[in-house]
Amino acid sequence: MEAMKLTVSFAMVTALVAASLSSSAQMNDALQPLVTDQRITHPVPGATSEHGSLNGVSFRIEIPAKWNGSLLVFYHGYSYVPFGPELEKPLTNQEMPEYERGYAVIQSAYSRTGWALEQALPETDRLREYFIAKYGKPKRTYVSGGSMGGALTMVTMEQRPEAYDGALALCGRLGPTDPPMQQRFAFRAAFDYYFPGVMPPLVPVPEGYVDSTENRAKVMAALKSDPVKAKRLRHLMDLHNDEDVAHMISYIGFVIGDYQRKANGNPFDNRDLIYRGTDPDSRASDDELNDGVKRYAADPVAHQWLVRNYTPTGKVLKPMLALTTIYDPLIPAATITTYPQIIQGAGFGANFVQQYVHRDGHCTMSGEETGRAFDQLVDWVEHGKRPQGGLEP
Repeated sequence: MEAMKLTVSFAMVTALVAASLSSSAQMNDALQPLVTDQRITHPVPGATSEHGSLNGVSFRIEIPAKWNGSLLVFYHGYSYVPFGPELEKPLTNQEMPEYERGYAVIQSAYSRTGWALEQALPETDRLREYFIAKYGKPKRTYVSGGSMGGALTMVTMEQRPEAYDGALALCGRLGPTDPPMQQRFAFRAAFDYYFPGVMPPLVPVPEGYVDSTENRAKVMAALKSDPVKAKRLRHLMDLHNDEDVAHMISYIGFVIGDYQRKANGNPFDNRDLIYRGTDPDSRASDDELNDGVKRYAADPVAHQWLVRNYTPTGKVLKPMLALTTIYDPLIPAATITTYPQIIQGAGFGANFVQQYVHRDGHCTMSGEETGRAFDQLVDWVEHGKRPQGGLEP
Protein backbone atom coordinates (compact mmCIF):
# COMPACT_ATOMS: atom_id res chain seq x y z
CA MET A 1 0.00 0.00 0.00
CA GLU A 2 1.37 3.43 -0.95
CA ALA A 3 -0.01 4.98 2.22
CA MET A 4 2.16 2.54 4.17
CA LYS A 5 5.20 3.43 2.07
CA LEU A 6 4.69 7.13 2.69
CA THR A 7 4.27 6.57 6.41
CA VAL A 8 7.48 4.56 6.53
CA SER A 9 9.29 7.33 4.67
CA PHE A 10 8.17 9.85 7.26
CA ALA A 11 9.27 7.53 10.05
CA MET A 12 12.68 7.20 8.43
CA VAL A 13 12.99 10.96 8.15
CA THR A 14 12.07 11.42 11.80
CA ALA A 15 14.54 8.76 12.86
CA LEU A 16 17.36 10.37 10.92
CA VAL A 17 16.69 13.73 12.49
CA ALA A 18 16.06 12.53 16.03
CA ALA A 19 18.77 9.89 16.32
CA SER A 20 21.18 11.91 18.45
CA LEU A 21 19.10 14.85 19.63
CA SER A 22 19.63 16.22 23.06
CA SER A 23 19.59 19.90 22.11
CA SER A 24 18.74 22.19 19.22
CA ALA A 25 22.44 22.72 18.56
CA GLN A 26 23.00 18.98 18.23
CA MET A 27 20.13 18.81 15.76
CA ASN A 28 21.71 21.50 13.65
CA ASP A 29 25.12 19.83 13.75
CA ALA A 30 23.56 16.54 12.67
CA LEU A 31 21.65 18.06 9.76
CA GLN A 32 24.10 20.66 8.55
CA PRO A 33 26.23 18.26 6.41
CA LEU A 34 23.10 17.48 4.38
CA VAL A 35 22.88 21.12 3.25
CA THR A 36 24.91 22.27 0.25
CA ASP A 37 25.05 25.49 -1.75
CA GLN A 38 23.59 27.32 1.22
CA ARG A 39 22.93 31.04 0.78
CA ILE A 40 21.38 33.31 3.38
CA THR A 41 20.34 36.85 2.48
CA HIS A 42 18.48 39.62 4.26
CA PRO A 43 16.24 41.30 1.64
CA VAL A 44 14.87 43.77 4.21
CA PRO A 45 16.25 44.61 7.65
CA GLY A 46 15.42 41.81 10.03
CA ALA A 47 14.14 39.40 7.40
CA THR A 48 15.91 36.16 6.48
CA SER A 49 15.91 34.41 3.11
CA GLU A 50 17.75 31.09 3.06
CA HIS A 51 18.14 29.15 -0.18
CA GLY A 52 20.03 25.91 -0.49
CA SER A 53 19.98 22.23 -1.30
CA LEU A 54 19.03 19.55 1.21
CA ASN A 55 20.18 16.09 0.15
CA GLY A 56 20.32 17.36 -3.43
CA VAL A 57 16.84 18.91 -3.38
CA SER A 58 16.52 22.70 -3.61
CA PHE A 59 14.65 24.59 -0.92
CA ARG A 60 13.79 28.06 0.28
CA ILE A 61 13.15 29.50 3.73
CA GLU A 62 11.62 32.96 4.02
CA ILE A 63 11.29 34.53 7.47
CA PRO A 64 9.74 38.00 7.68
CA ALA A 65 11.27 40.78 9.75
CA LYS A 66 8.34 40.64 12.19
CA TRP A 67 8.09 36.88 12.45
CA ASN A 68 5.17 35.79 14.61
CA GLY A 69 6.88 32.52 15.49
CA SER A 70 4.61 30.31 13.34
CA LEU A 71 5.30 28.46 10.11
CA LEU A 72 3.65 27.77 6.77
CA VAL A 73 4.89 24.68 4.89
CA PHE A 74 4.00 25.09 1.22
CA TYR A 75 3.80 22.47 -1.56
CA HIS A 76 4.19 23.51 -5.18
CA GLY A 77 2.09 21.97 -7.93
CA TYR A 78 2.67 19.67 -10.89
CA SER A 79 5.80 20.67 -12.80
CA TYR A 80 7.11 19.48 -16.17
CA VAL A 81 10.69 20.47 -15.31
CA PRO A 82 12.74 20.60 -12.07
CA PHE A 83 11.27 23.27 -9.83
CA GLY A 84 14.51 24.59 -8.31
CA PRO A 85 14.72 27.79 -10.41
CA GLU A 86 11.17 28.73 -9.39
CA LEU A 87 12.31 28.94 -5.78
CA GLU A 88 14.42 31.96 -6.69
CA LYS A 89 11.37 33.94 -7.77
CA PRO A 90 9.22 36.07 -5.44
CA LEU A 91 6.53 34.38 -3.40
CA THR A 92 3.23 33.97 -5.26
CA ASN A 93 -0.34 34.90 -4.38
CA GLN A 94 -0.59 31.51 -2.70
CA GLU A 95 2.28 32.11 -0.22
CA MET A 96 2.75 35.88 0.06
CA PRO A 97 -0.44 36.55 2.07
CA GLU A 98 0.79 34.29 4.87
CA TYR A 99 4.28 35.81 4.76
CA GLU A 100 2.80 39.31 4.98
CA ARG A 101 0.87 38.19 8.08
CA GLY A 102 4.13 37.34 9.81
CA TYR A 103 4.47 33.63 9.05
CA ALA A 104 7.73 32.02 8.01
CA VAL A 105 7.31 30.19 4.69
CA ILE A 106 9.29 27.13 3.66
CA GLN A 107 9.10 25.29 0.36
CA SER A 108 10.99 22.34 -1.11
CA ALA A 109 11.46 21.31 -4.70
CA TYR A 110 10.94 17.60 -5.40
CA SER A 111 13.55 15.16 -6.63
CA ARG A 112 11.20 14.00 -9.37
CA THR A 113 9.07 15.99 -11.78
CA GLY A 114 5.41 15.40 -12.60
CA TRP A 115 3.19 13.48 -10.19
CA ALA A 116 5.61 13.28 -7.26
CA LEU A 117 3.69 12.49 -4.08
CA GLU A 118 6.13 9.76 -3.08
CA GLN A 119 9.06 12.18 -3.19
CA ALA A 120 7.40 15.43 -2.12
CA LEU A 121 6.13 14.35 1.28
CA PRO A 122 9.35 13.01 2.85
CA GLU A 123 11.51 15.67 1.19
CA THR A 124 9.30 18.49 2.44
CA ASP A 125 9.14 16.89 5.87
CA ARG A 126 12.94 16.79 5.97
CA LEU A 127 12.98 20.52 5.25
CA ARG A 128 10.48 21.13 8.06
CA GLU A 129 12.73 19.23 10.46
CA TYR A 130 15.72 21.23 9.25
CA PHE A 131 13.84 24.46 9.88
CA ILE A 132 13.01 23.36 13.44
CA ALA A 133 16.63 22.41 14.06
CA LYS A 134 17.96 25.76 12.91
CA TYR A 135 15.27 28.29 13.82
CA GLY A 136 13.37 26.59 16.64
CA LYS A 137 10.02 24.87 16.95
CA PRO A 138 7.21 27.07 15.63
CA LYS A 139 4.29 28.10 17.82
CA ARG A 140 1.96 26.72 15.16
CA THR A 141 2.57 24.96 11.85
CA TYR A 142 0.22 25.13 8.88
CA VAL A 143 0.43 23.32 5.55
CA SER A 144 -0.80 24.60 2.20
CA GLY A 145 -0.34 23.98 -1.50
CA GLY A 146 -1.83 24.62 -4.90
CA SER A 147 -3.03 22.13 -7.54
CA MET A 148 -0.96 18.96 -6.98
CA GLY A 149 0.25 20.82 -3.90
CA GLY A 150 -3.37 20.80 -2.76
CA ALA A 151 -3.38 17.01 -3.10
CA LEU A 152 -0.16 16.89 -1.09
CA THR A 153 -1.84 19.03 1.57
CA MET A 154 -4.62 16.45 1.73
CA VAL A 155 -2.17 13.53 1.99
CA THR A 156 -0.08 15.35 4.60
CA MET A 157 -3.09 15.93 6.85
CA GLU A 158 -3.98 12.24 6.60
CA GLN A 159 -0.40 11.01 7.06
CA ARG A 160 1.15 13.57 9.42
CA PRO A 161 -1.59 15.15 11.57
CA GLU A 162 0.70 15.38 14.61
CA ALA A 163 3.03 17.79 12.79
CA TYR A 164 0.41 20.36 11.71
CA ASP A 165 -2.28 22.50 13.28
CA GLY A 166 -4.31 23.11 10.11
CA ALA A 167 -4.34 23.02 6.32
CA LEU A 168 -5.32 25.25 3.41
CA ALA A 169 -5.74 23.40 0.11
CA LEU A 170 -5.83 25.75 -2.89
CA CYS A 171 -7.32 24.61 -6.22
CA GLY A 172 -6.29 21.13 -5.13
CA ARG A 173 -6.72 17.71 -6.66
CA LEU A 174 -8.64 16.45 -3.65
CA GLY A 175 -9.99 12.94 -3.48
CA PRO A 176 -8.85 9.73 -5.19
CA THR A 177 -6.46 10.08 -8.12
CA ASP A 178 -7.84 7.15 -10.09
CA PRO A 179 -11.36 8.29 -11.17
CA PRO A 180 -10.46 11.78 -12.50
CA MET A 181 -7.42 10.43 -14.29
CA GLN A 182 -9.48 7.66 -15.90
CA GLN A 183 -11.86 10.40 -17.03
CA ARG A 184 -9.03 12.43 -18.53
CA PHE A 185 -7.78 9.37 -20.39
CA ALA A 186 -11.28 8.80 -21.74
CA PHE A 187 -11.45 12.41 -22.94
CA ARG A 188 -8.21 12.03 -24.82
CA ALA A 189 -9.43 8.78 -26.42
CA ALA A 190 -12.59 10.64 -27.50
CA PHE A 191 -10.52 13.39 -29.08
CA ASP A 192 -8.57 10.76 -31.03
CA TYR A 193 -11.84 9.33 -32.29
CA TYR A 194 -13.11 12.70 -33.50
CA PHE A 195 -9.73 13.88 -34.83
CA PRO A 196 -7.57 10.85 -35.63
CA GLY A 197 -3.86 11.32 -36.23
CA VAL A 198 -3.58 14.79 -34.72
CA MET A 199 -2.00 13.64 -31.46
CA PRO A 200 0.66 10.92 -31.00
CA PRO A 201 -0.26 7.43 -29.75
CA LEU A 202 -2.06 7.22 -26.43
CA VAL A 203 -0.71 3.86 -25.24
CA PRO A 204 2.06 4.37 -24.68
CA VAL A 205 2.50 8.11 -25.00
CA PRO A 206 5.92 8.72 -26.64
CA GLU A 207 8.51 9.66 -24.04
CA GLY A 208 9.45 12.86 -25.82
CA TYR A 209 5.93 14.24 -25.94
CA VAL A 210 5.43 17.58 -24.16
CA ASP A 211 2.52 19.91 -23.57
CA SER A 212 3.54 22.83 -25.75
CA THR A 213 2.09 25.83 -27.56
CA GLU A 214 2.71 23.94 -30.80
CA ASN A 215 0.67 20.93 -29.68
CA ARG A 216 -2.11 23.16 -28.36
CA ALA A 217 -2.16 24.94 -31.72
CA LYS A 218 -2.49 21.57 -33.52
CA VAL A 219 -5.47 20.66 -31.37
CA MET A 220 -7.01 24.09 -31.85
CA ALA A 221 -6.68 23.83 -35.62
CA ALA A 222 -8.39 20.44 -35.56
CA LEU A 223 -11.26 21.79 -33.46
CA LYS A 224 -11.77 24.71 -35.84
CA SER A 225 -11.83 22.33 -38.79
CA ASP A 226 -15.03 20.67 -37.54
CA PRO A 227 -17.17 22.85 -35.24
CA VAL A 228 -19.76 20.11 -34.73
CA LYS A 229 -17.20 17.65 -33.33
CA ALA A 230 -15.58 20.46 -31.34
CA LYS A 231 -18.92 21.22 -29.73
CA ARG A 232 -19.42 17.57 -28.82
CA LEU A 233 -16.04 17.53 -27.09
CA ARG A 234 -16.85 20.72 -25.19
CA HIS A 235 -20.06 19.14 -23.94
CA LEU A 236 -18.33 15.88 -23.05
CA MET A 237 -15.50 17.60 -21.18
CA ASP A 238 -17.78 20.26 -19.67
CA LEU A 239 -15.52 23.07 -20.88
CA HIS A 240 -16.55 26.55 -21.93
CA ASN A 241 -14.52 27.09 -25.08
CA ASP A 242 -12.21 25.49 -27.63
CA GLU A 243 -9.15 27.13 -26.09
CA ASP A 244 -9.71 25.22 -22.87
CA VAL A 245 -10.26 21.99 -24.83
CA ALA A 246 -6.99 22.51 -26.72
CA HIS A 247 -5.12 23.20 -23.50
CA MET A 248 -6.56 20.15 -21.76
CA ILE A 249 -6.00 17.71 -24.62
CA SER A 250 -2.37 18.76 -24.98
CA TYR A 251 -1.83 18.71 -21.21
CA ILE A 252 -3.62 15.38 -20.72
CA GLY A 253 -1.25 13.71 -23.17
CA PHE A 254 1.77 14.70 -21.11
CA VAL A 255 0.22 13.70 -17.79
CA ILE A 256 -0.87 10.31 -19.12
CA GLY A 257 2.65 9.64 -20.34
CA ASP A 258 4.08 10.70 -16.97
CA TYR A 259 1.81 8.28 -15.13
CA GLN A 260 2.51 5.44 -17.57
CA ARG A 261 6.27 5.77 -17.06
CA LYS A 262 6.02 5.98 -13.27
CA ALA A 263 3.62 3.01 -13.17
CA ASN A 264 5.79 0.98 -15.60
CA GLY A 265 2.76 0.32 -17.77
CA ASN A 266 -0.61 1.71 -18.76
CA PRO A 267 -2.86 2.24 -15.70
CA PHE A 268 -5.84 3.50 -17.73
CA ASP A 269 -8.86 1.59 -18.97
CA ASN A 270 -11.92 2.76 -20.90
CA ARG A 271 -13.29 -0.64 -21.95
CA ASP A 272 -16.32 -0.51 -19.66
CA LEU A 273 -16.96 3.22 -19.89
CA ILE A 274 -20.21 4.44 -21.43
CA TYR A 275 -19.60 7.90 -22.86
CA ARG A 276 -22.44 10.32 -22.28
CA GLY A 277 -23.12 14.02 -22.72
CA THR A 278 -21.82 14.89 -26.18
CA ASP A 279 -25.21 16.42 -27.08
CA PRO A 280 -27.72 17.31 -24.35
CA ASP A 281 -30.56 17.24 -26.89
CA SER A 282 -29.88 13.89 -28.54
CA ARG A 283 -28.46 10.46 -27.74
CA ALA A 284 -27.32 9.76 -31.30
CA SER A 285 -23.87 11.33 -30.97
CA ASP A 286 -23.26 9.41 -27.72
CA ASP A 287 -24.12 6.19 -29.56
CA GLU A 288 -21.70 7.10 -32.34
CA LEU A 289 -18.85 7.84 -29.93
CA ASN A 290 -19.37 4.69 -27.88
CA ASP A 291 -19.49 2.54 -31.04
CA GLY A 292 -16.37 4.07 -32.55
CA VAL A 293 -13.97 5.13 -29.79
CA LYS A 294 -10.89 2.98 -29.31
CA ARG A 295 -10.95 0.91 -26.15
CA TYR A 296 -7.85 0.35 -24.04
CA ALA A 297 -7.09 -2.16 -21.28
CA ALA A 298 -5.13 -1.23 -18.17
CA ASP A 299 -2.14 -3.19 -16.96
CA PRO A 300 -3.28 -4.47 -13.53
CA VAL A 301 0.03 -3.77 -11.78
CA ALA A 302 0.23 -0.29 -13.27
CA HIS A 303 -3.35 0.39 -12.23
CA GLN A 304 -2.53 -0.52 -8.64
CA TRP A 305 0.24 2.11 -8.71
CA LEU A 306 -2.38 4.68 -9.70
CA VAL A 307 -4.67 3.59 -6.88
CA ARG A 308 -1.85 3.82 -4.35
CA ASN A 309 -0.93 7.31 -5.55
CA TYR A 310 -3.34 8.26 -3.99
CA THR A 311 -6.57 6.95 -2.47
CA PRO A 312 -7.49 9.01 0.60
CA THR A 313 -8.79 7.61 3.86
CA GLY A 314 -10.75 10.70 4.87
CA LYS A 315 -9.09 10.61 8.30
CA VAL A 316 -8.64 14.36 8.73
CA LEU A 317 -7.96 15.03 12.40
CA LYS A 318 -7.23 18.77 12.19
CA PRO A 319 -9.03 21.70 10.52
CA MET A 320 -8.74 21.70 6.74
CA LEU A 321 -10.11 24.46 4.51
CA ALA A 322 -10.21 24.08 0.71
CA LEU A 323 -10.61 26.98 -1.73
CA THR A 324 -11.27 26.70 -5.45
CA THR A 325 -12.79 28.58 -8.36
CA ILE A 326 -16.25 27.75 -9.67
CA TYR A 327 -14.87 26.96 -13.14
CA ASP A 328 -11.46 25.27 -13.20
CA PRO A 329 -10.75 23.59 -16.56
CA LEU A 330 -7.80 21.58 -15.18
CA ILE A 331 -9.38 20.39 -11.93
CA PRO A 332 -13.15 20.71 -12.35
CA ALA A 333 -15.15 21.23 -9.19
CA ALA A 334 -17.14 18.08 -9.96
CA THR A 335 -14.00 15.94 -9.58
CA ILE A 336 -13.38 17.04 -5.98
CA THR A 337 -16.88 16.45 -4.63
CA THR A 338 -16.04 12.91 -3.54
CA TYR A 339 -13.49 13.98 -0.92
CA PRO A 340 -15.97 15.64 1.45
CA GLN A 341 -18.08 12.49 1.15
CA ILE A 342 -15.07 10.31 2.02
CA ILE A 343 -14.33 12.51 5.06
CA GLN A 344 -17.96 12.36 6.15
CA GLY A 345 -17.96 8.59 5.76
CA ALA A 346 -14.83 8.32 7.89
CA GLY A 347 -16.50 10.36 10.63
CA PHE A 348 -14.41 13.54 10.37
CA GLY A 349 -16.75 15.83 8.46
CA ALA A 350 -16.52 18.51 11.15
CA ASN A 351 -12.85 19.05 10.23
CA PHE A 352 -13.32 19.95 6.56
CA VAL A 353 -14.80 22.99 4.80
CA GLN A 354 -14.96 23.64 1.03
CA GLN A 355 -15.24 27.24 -0.22
CA TYR A 356 -15.24 28.78 -3.67
CA VAL A 357 -14.74 32.16 -5.32
CA HIS A 358 -16.54 33.66 -8.33
CA ARG A 359 -13.77 33.29 -10.89
CA ASP A 360 -12.78 31.14 -13.85
CA GLY A 361 -9.43 29.46 -14.34
CA HIS A 362 -7.01 27.17 -12.55
CA CYS A 363 -5.59 28.57 -9.31
CA THR A 364 -6.68 32.10 -10.20
CA MET A 365 -7.67 33.10 -6.67
CA SER A 366 -6.28 36.50 -5.75
CA GLY A 367 -3.87 37.11 -2.93
CA GLU A 368 -6.65 38.83 -1.02
CA GLU A 369 -8.89 35.78 -1.35
CA THR A 370 -6.09 33.45 -0.28
CA GLY A 371 -5.36 35.69 2.68
CA ARG A 372 -8.99 35.74 3.77
CA ALA A 373 -9.14 31.95 3.56
CA PHE A 374 -5.99 31.66 5.65
CA ASP A 375 -7.38 34.07 8.23
CA GLN A 376 -10.47 31.88 8.54
CA LEU A 377 -8.29 28.79 8.99
CA VAL A 378 -6.25 30.45 11.73
CA ASP A 379 -9.43 31.62 13.49
CA TRP A 380 -10.73 28.05 13.28
CA VAL A 381 -7.54 26.58 14.73
CA GLU A 382 -7.01 29.15 17.46
CA HIS A 383 -10.59 29.98 18.47
CA GLY A 384 -12.67 27.03 17.23
CA LYS A 385 -14.66 29.18 14.80
CA ARG A 386 -15.40 26.81 11.92
CA PRO A 387 -15.83 28.69 8.60
CA GLN A 388 -18.97 28.45 6.52
CA GLY A 389 -18.84 26.35 3.40
CA GLY A 390 -19.77 27.78 0.00
CA LEU A 391 -18.91 31.24 -1.29
CA GLU A 392 -15.90 32.69 0.50
CA PRO A 393 -17.12 35.53 2.72
